[in-house]
Amino acid sequence: MNFEFNYRASDSPFVEFIWSTRSTGGGSFISAAAPTWEMVITRQRDKTTFTVRGPETKASPADTPEDAEFFGIVFKLGTFMPHLTPGNVLDTGIHLPEASSKSFWMHGSAWQLPTFDNADTFLARLMRQGMLEHDPVVSAVLQGHPAHLSPRALQYRFLRATGLTQKSIQQIERAKQAAALLAKGIPILDTAYETGYFDQSHLTRSLKRLTGQTPAQILRLGQPG
Repeated sequence: MNFEFNYRASDSPFVEFIWSTRSTGGGSFISAAAPTWEMVITRQRDKTTFTVRGPETKASPADTPEDAEFFGIVFKLGTFMPHLTPGNVLDTGIHLPEASSKSFWMHGSAWQLPTFDNADTFLARLMRQGMLEHDPVVSAVLQGHPAHLSPRALQYRFLRATGLTQKSIQQIERAKQAAALLAKGIPILDTAYETGYFDQSHLTRSLKRLTGQTPAQILRLGQPG
């Protein structure tokens, strides 16, 4: 399926971006691996669903409801909810219970359903009530700064804040970079070299597992007409 997405930045320092889209018909698509978690609001006819979706460690098929509207809040790596950490929703999603037609239950309280336009107000309330935290160590390490922690302590910080190991995050990000190069028409061998894969076979195995496509498929899709 093809989706047309709208993206916007957020006032929250914990948010990567906010997106919205809609489906005109049902179907399925391949959801690629992603190291970040997100909140997704789905509106279909008279029903609205609030979902917390965790990081994804592999590509997997996903169903799309027919004639639905979606918007999501993607959080920066290192941001987490203490009561529902990314590891608790790894490779899955949790639908939070409905409180009314315009609200949902989270951590013992009723919350008004946010919209694409007022999501920053919702995020500000989350921050005021201590529902969002950010581990600066994770951000610093991902930016190449030393952590001055033991490997075991660093692994604990990564697992708590992201649900993933540092190595898993690096593998997913490298696959995304390789897929982006291939989509621009960069030859497979050049892409493997640029992104640090051992050879074409290593690149192919990684992309099939993490994006659901081979390098040749991505390269072909990126070619005009």
